[in-house]
Amino acid sequence: MSTTDSANPPPTEDVWHEAHASEDFALLRRRLRAFVFPVSALFLVWYLVYVLLADYAHGFMSIKLVGNINIGLVLGLLQFVSTFVITTLYVRYANRHLDPVAERIRAKVEDAS
Repeated sequence: MSTTDSANPPPTEDVWHEAHASEDFALLRRRLRAFVFPVSALFLVWYLVYVLLADYAHGFMSIKLVGNINIGLVLGLLQFVSTFVITTLYVRYANRHLDPVAERIRAKVEDAS
């Protein structure tokens, strides 16, 4: 049952404070940060390396691999690939580690209201 159902009143402020102070909420935040911070840092480093190579390593980036396809083009396309890989990994991580905890929190909030 959703908190938007007209049969259930919305949770009170005390219920929200209790949910935020709960062990499950702390666990949810820890697990989210354990994934998001390292992956974000890794992606930003990967992107910065690409930008620096594009700006300062023209010779390296212009090495042709096949026909007119050079290293710069391949690394640029890999930026897109890495975005999709990160998204897939996050969805799998969230399904396994975040969603069960979030469901427990939601159930407690709905039961308390």
